[in-house]
Amino acid sequence: MQYKKLNKEQLIAEQSQLLAEFAALKEQGLKLDMTRGKPSAEQVSISNDILTDVGADGVYSEDGTDTRNYGGPLGIIEARRLMGELMGVKAEQVIIGGGASLNLMFDVFVRAWIHGVLPGQTPWGQLEKVKFLCPAPGYDRHFAICEYFGIEMITVPLNEDGPDMDMVEELVKTDAAIKGMWCVPQYSNPDGYTYSDAVVKRLAAMETAASDFRIFFDNAYCVHHLYEDEQARLINLYDACAAAGHADRCYIFASMAKITFGGAGISAMAMSPTNFEHQARLLGKQIICYDKVNQLRHTRFFADKAAVEAHMMKHAASLRPKFAKVEEVLAESFEQGDILKWTKPLGGYFVSVYTMEGCAKRIVELCKEAGVALTKAGATYPYGIDPQDHHIRIAPSFPPVAELDAAMRVFACAVKLASIEKLLAE
Repeated sequence: MQYKKLNKEQLIAEQSQLLAEFAALKEQGLKLDMTRGKPSAEQVSISNDILTDVGADGVYSEDGTDTRNYGGPLGIIEARRLMGELMGVKAEQVIIGGGASLNLMFDVFVRAWIHGVLPGQTPWGQLEKVKFLCPAPGYDRHFAICEYFGIEMITVPLNEDGPDMDMVEELVKTDAAIKGMWCVPQYSNPDGYTYSDAVVKRLAAMETAASDFRIFFDNAYCVHHLYEDEQARLINLYDACAAAGHADRCYIFASMAKITFGGAGISAMAMSPTNFEHQARLLGKQIICYDKVNQLRHTRFFADKAAVEAHMMKHAASLRPKFAKVEEVLAESFEQGDILKWTKPLGGYFVSVYTMEGCAKRIVELCKEAGVALTKAGATYPYGIDPQDHHIRIAPSFPPVAELDAAMRVFACAVKLASIEKLLAE
């Protein structure tokens, strides 16, 4: 059914049926939470053997380090090598962190704020104005870091091949207050898009007014493919930056949070040798070490990148039916592009849906009434403001398929009701 082609009488008749359907859905007493992209219990159980991979007699790193004791703030060499392989850089350019790469990103901001990105650069906290480019829709926790520091966020449209590079290039070459940019380059949160080779190369080569401009390349989903035979590929940003003469331009981040355990993985950041020396020196004053026993567990569990990729196909087997369920219900309920359009990602953790303008908040509100909690409308835009009020992030990973089916049917009904309200008002 194409709702936009219905006349007033047809819309009112359809609305009446949908209100009865919605009342029945509310009677189910659902209490479903789809606000975050959390791995399911089935997914985290895939890695349970990691908990016993280090015995009392096997606590030494390959260089003889006793992982139970103090020292080694950069991480054990096995972990640096493994994460470097995932990120496409040498182990010597990698620093291992705790369970969340978001902590590493925040700490890099703190260091830039207090000390500058390199010796001799003005600390960001001493500047009158600091701005950041924020491709949107994007990751709300990235935007929260900017808000924490009072950094002005500039929204950049995110296209299927990456951020609008014409806009990005024009902004960074004319405004020295723009000090950085957020990127989720592969299976982006929430659209599931992957940056094209051309976009990565333009990011690496572009002229910037700020000599201390930095790209925060959060490659959180670098191995999170849904299909073995159809996978998006991303070229190496660090190599592109180095080739363009801008090796210091990027920080690359990744983690095991959605590979092993959401609350007990390991994280990593990679950078140029110059950036590495600066970050390592400051890190040494911040901590004595992260959890090296956990680092050792992970490297005993995963011998190399190939082992990680094989492991991720087990995750994919768990996730595919859930993404298929989202697609099934949406395709049954709507004609793509009428009152709703949605993405069909090849990996990652989310599906983006785009409603009629002015409907997203109302849809989230209706779903809440029926016991289905979704990510707040607008959360994927800087300051939590979606100018068109038209984007909603669907996070299908956590609930079982049966619960997901129930949640998506509530969502479909809510979309129809909100859209008819909008059409009748017009």
